[in-house]
Amino acid sequence: MFLNASNTPRWLIFLIDLGVVIFSVLFAYLLRFNFSIPPVEMKPLPGILAYILIIRAATFILSRSYAGIIRYTSTRDALRVIVTIFSGSVVFGITNLVTFYLINRTFFIPFSIIIIDLLITTMAMISFRMIVKIAYLEFQNPDRVKVNVVIYGAGEAGITAKRVLDRDSQTRYKVLAFIEESSGNAGKKLEGIDIVSPDRLDALLASGSVEEVILAVHSIGQQKKEEIVDKCLGYNIKVLTVPPMIQWVNGELSFKQIRTINIEELLERPEIRLDVQQIREQITGKTILITGAAGSIGSEIARQVARFFPAKLVLLDQAETALHDLKLGFLESFPETDTEFIIADICNESRIDAIFRHFRPQILYHAAAYKHVPMMEGNPVEAIITNVGGTRLIADMAVKYSVSHFIMISTDKAVNPTSVMGASKRIAEIYVQSLTAQTDTKFITTRFGNVLGSSGSVIPLFRSQIERGGPVTITHPEITRFFMTIPEACQLVLEAGAIGNGGEIFIFDMGQSVRIADLARKMIKLSGLTAGKDIEIRYTGLRPGEKLFEELLNKEENTLPTHHPLIMIAKVASYDPVIVSEEISSLAGMVKTGNNYELVKQMKVIVPEYKSQNSVFEQLD
Repeated sequence: MFLNASNTPRWLIFLIDLGVVIFSVLFAYLLRFNFSIPPVEMKPLPGILAYILIIRAATFILSRSYAGIIRYTSTRDALRVIVTIFSGSVVFGITNLVTFYLINRTFFIPFSIIIIDLLITTMAMISFRMIVKIAYLEFQNPDRVKVNVVIYGAGEAGITAKRVLDRDSQTRYKVLAFIEESSGNAGKKLEGIDIVSPDRLDALLASGSVEEVILAVHSIGQQKKEEIVDKCLGYNIKVLTVPPMIQWVNGELSFKQIRTINIEELLERPEIRLDVQQIREQITGKTILITGAAGSIGSEIARQVARFFPAKLVLLDQAETALHDLKLGFLESFPETDTEFIIADICNESRIDAIFRHFRPQILYHAAAYKHVPMMEGNPVEAIITNVGGTRLIADMAVKYSVSHFIMISTDKAVNPTSVMGASKRIAEIYVQSLTAQTDTKFITTRFGNVLGSSGSVIPLFRSQIERGGPVTITHPEITRFFMTIPEACQLVLEAGAIGNGGEIFIFDMGQSVRIADLARKMIKLSGLTAGKDIEIRYTGLRPGEKLFEELLNKEENTLPTHHPLIMIAKVASYDPVIVSEEISSLAGMVKTGNNYELVKQMKVIVPEYKSQNSVFEQLD
C-alpha cells in the first residue's frame, strides 16, 4: 500500500507507530519475565499500557515523527525518532520517581521494562522506516535495469552522493565501491559499501561491471583528475561529478546537480594567485568603464571588477539583449555596486564623447571588437570601422578625458596575422602603443588565445553538434589552439592592468596547445558516445583567414618576465606616432570607398607581417 501511494497518509504512519509501541511493551514484558508473565504483573499491565500509549502519542505529535515521507527516511529522521522515544522514556522514569516517593513507595512501571521498551521501540520504529524505504527502492520501477557506479571519494560529498542516488526513483543505482585517496580507509566499509584504494580503479573498470564513475572529491589536482577521466573514457565509462558543497542548494545536494563532467573542467589549470592588494588599490573607489561589457570577456571582467568595490561601474555595449541579461544578473549578484548599463556604438563619436564627459572614467577596459575570423574576412570594412576606428576613438577619448589606465583586450591572432580580423587587432595594438609617449594615460595591451565557453569558442559549437547527433565539424585534422578559461583570462587582465606602466603588450602563459580533433573526441566520449560510430567527425577545410597553429609572439619579438609567472611582456618594435596616425587616417579614408582589396592592401602596408591564408586576399602578398 505504501509502495504504490504517492505519499502514505500521516494518520496511518501514526497508527502504525502506536502499534509498534503496543508490540514493544508486550514484548518487553515477555523478555523480562522469560515469556511467562506472573499474575501479579499482569494485573496492572492494561493501565501501564494505556499510560505508555498516551505518553508516546503525545511525544509523537509534539515531534511530528510521523510526518516524514517514509520512503525518503534519512539519518535526520532516524535521529528524530531516537530523541522522541528517549523523551517518552524519560517521562516514564519521572513517573516512577513520583509514584515511589510521593504516592505508594512502588514503581509504576518496572525500570527494567522502561529500558527494554526503549531499545525495542527505537529499533522497531527505525527498522519499519528502513524496510519501507528499501522495499520502495527495490520494487519501484521493477523493470528498470540497475546502473552500477563507483564513487571516487569517501568524504562528505561521496557519502551524500550515495544517499542522493539511493533516493532517486527514476534510475536504480547500485554503488559498487568507494575509492578513497587516504590509504588508512582502504578495506573498511561505508554504509555497507567497500572502500578501496585508487590502485584498484583499473581492475574495477576492466571488470566490465562499472557503468559510471562519480567524482566526489575536489582536493585532487588537475593532472590526477585528467588521469582518472582518461582511464574511464578508455573503458567507455561515463564520468559524472559532484559540485563543491558551496554550490549545493540550501546546503543539500540534489540528484540533478550530479552531472556529466564537462571539457572545461578538464582544461582548467591550477588556481591563479593574484596580487589582490595591487588590484584593489587600482580599482576600489574608482570609476571604471568597460566596453564590450556584454560579451564573454567583458562581462567576466565586469563581475571581477565589481568584487573590488569600484565607486561606479559603467558597462557599455551595443548588444541590447545581452546587456539586458547582464543587468539582470548584476542586480542579483551585485546589488550594492553603483552600475550604469549603457547601450552605445563605440564608433559613434558624439555619443562616446558625451559618455566620457558625463562619467569621467578613471580606468578603462576595452573589450569591444569583432572577433570572428571568417566573418571579418568577408567584411573588412566593418573590421576596420570597429576594431581599428572604434579603438582609436575610445583611445583618443581616454586621452582627452585623462583616463589613468587604458587596458586593451587583444588576441593571439594579431601575431603574424593571416586574417583581416587579426590584422585589424594588430593595427589597434600599434595605435594604442603609439599614444603612450604623448600622454599621461597608461596604455596597456593584453594578448591571449581562445577562452573556453566564449561565444566564439569551438566548445559550445561541438556541444550543440553532439546534442543534435552530429556530425562534429573540424576544419583540419592537425589544427591546434591555446585555451584558457574566461575567469582565468580576466584575472590576468586585471593583474596586467595593475602592474602596467604604459606601452607594454602583456602576453599570458596559455599552457600547451590542444589539438582540436582530440578535443572533439574527448567531448564525444564524455557524452557517453563513440566517435565514428555514434557521432561522425567531418573535416571541412580551413576557413578563410584561419591558421593551423596560433602564436603568442611575432618571430621578431621575445619576452621579459614579470613578477607573475603566467604574465610576460612582449618586446615589440616601437612606432612613430605621426606615421601611425597618418597610415590609420589613410585606412579610415578608404572605408568610404568600400573597396575591400584596397583596404586590405593598406592593412598589409601598416602590418608587413600580415600574410593572408585561405583567403581571396592572398593575391595581394
